[in-house]
Amino acid sequence: ERVLLDAGLKIQLHPNGTAVEGEWAPVFKAIEACHTAVHDMGCPRIYTTVKVNTRTDRDQTLEDKVASVEALLQELPHRGQ
Repeated sequence: ERVLLDAGLKIQLHPNGTAVEGEWAPVFKAIEACHTAVHDMGCPRIYTTVKVNTRTDRDQTLEDKVASVEALLQELPHRGQ
């Protein structure tokens, strides 16, 4: 987390990992820096999974994505009704 924040990236921790928001080059440079930091702490092997989501039609932040899902959930009928 410190490495990502030090890189000036917006991050959002969640139960299954960390979402990182930023431009392509700084994000991947920060991922490399995360690996370097953990290796420097003595870990000989690191496994990282990366999912990439890009858009060209508009800007959308992490908060926008969460708000969109929450709005859709509000439109659904409650279970058992």
